Amino acid sequence: MRIFSSAHDFDYSWEEVSTNNWRKYCPWNDKAEHVLAVDTLSRNIDPATGILRTERLITCRQNAPQWILSILGGDTTSQVYEVSYVDPTSKKVTMCSANMTWSNLLQCRETVIYQPSASNSKKTEFVQEAKIIAFCGGWQKIRNKIEESCVERFRENAAKGREGFEMVLEMSRQVFGEERERLRLGLPVTV
Repeated sequence: MRIFSSAHDFDYSWEEVSTNNWRKYCPWNDKAEHVLAVDTLSRNIDPATGILRTERLITCRQNAPQWILSILGGDTTSQVYEVSYVDPTSKKVTMCSANMTWSNLLQCRETVIYQPSASNSKKTEFVQEAKIIAFCGGWQKIRNKIEESCVERFRENAAKGREGFEMVLEMSRQVFGEERERLRLGLPVTV
């Protein structure tokens, strides 16, 4: 098993980040072109805690090497199952995801947490951890290589993901700022 982890502070409030989390894969994010579809499977609020629980299926285009696709008989489309929890009381978003495609050969379980920064309430702390396990029988060297390769790819994709989400946050702040100004001036809202 290999573990990838990262942390980052977004220069946006928790309210902005938690709201825009649902727009992460929108057209404003040109770093997420690999995401083909995001389907919400269920969404409900726990009446006792106020926690919003959402299940989503994310369909992606992966650029796996052709030789792997030939051996495994797969294609470049894969699915990820995600469950998220938005706790408005403690101001914490927790997202847990796992690959569904080829999960009998390679398992990737990711947890992402967004919460207000302890040092600056106008920022949001982002913590990400992924556990990657390759199932290759007794071939430890092959398993190590596969896991190391996956961690490196995860590192590259995580950097692109943060960059893309920054673009979504920036665009959202701009668009909603313009709409607030229109409301202030008594003009009709365009969004």
